[in-house]
Amino acid sequence: MSFSIDRSRVLVSTAWLAGNLDNPTVRIIDCRYYFEGPSGREVYAESHIPGAVYLDWVADLSDPNHPVDYMMPPAEQVAAVMSRLGVGDDTLIVAYDDEGGHYASRLWLILARYGKEGQMRILDGGWTRWVMEERPVTMEPTPLPAPATFTIDPAAERPNIIATLEDVMQARESGSAVILDVRRLSEYTGEEVRAKHGGRIPGALHMFWQENLNWDGDRTFIPVDRIRARHEAAGVTPDTPVITYCQGAVRAAHAALSLWMSGYRNVRVYDGSWAEWGNRDDVPIATGPADEA
Repeated sequence: MSFSIDRSRVLVSTAWLAGNLDNPTVRIIDCRYYFEGPSGREVYAESHIPGAVYLDWVADLSDPNHPVDYMMPPAEQVAAVMSRLGVGDDTLIVAYDDEGGHYASRLWLILARYGKEGQMRILDGGWTRWVMEERPVTMEPTPLPAPATFTIDPAAERPNIIATLEDVMQARESGSAVILDVRRLSEYTGEEVRAKHGGRIPGALHMFWQENLNWDGDRTFIPVDRIRARHEAAGVTPDTPVITYCQGAVRAAHAALSLWMSGYRNVRVYDGSWAEWGNRDDVPIATGPADEA
């Protein structure tokens, strides 16, 4: 499935957002989230970008009726959440977190799945760069606006940017796509276990998602040529069909978005990721260093 985008259609700068804080057509969404420590809502309450509303992706944008954790929500759930946040069909969303667009990318992927990604931008560098530049912050909660009309057109949906377990099995067996594991190396080898089983999908290449960012700096995306170079060094060219996965298809969304913005034409995200694969007993699993796959 070919899906190509460029950075100008995805990212906005901190300078741009600073100049649009009072723009009534812009809705700023704080996507910070933590599996350990304080909740994202708590850190939002302590300080956030003026005008931002908070979105909990697990509670609000995961399918509560699916047996696998964190799965893509149905269209009606997405529309209801966006409406509650005051996002209408003419609203531009600017989303941020403090991990270089990590969780904002999951929101972008969900909207792209339903053909609505044109209404969203990710703040490049997010909260990290915003604070480094000493731009305005507040602890005042933003009152939720009146509900808006958010329309999802079934004809515009893009279900094929999402891969299923069966798609991954077929790709692995036929070699029709490269499978990229973008988790920590300790998860990839099986040393760190976050499901019933530890390890990886056999044959998957390890390409850590954070390396697409200036992680130790302002957490902006690195240049396109550097993203291409690190993938091409592993044999993954812009025309290579790719499936990304992680634990809950969040880091995988970020990795896929990095590739799409770098000219890769055929990238899908395995939505079930290790939360599905690693909790099954009927799929192959590899552990240890990559050369033992």
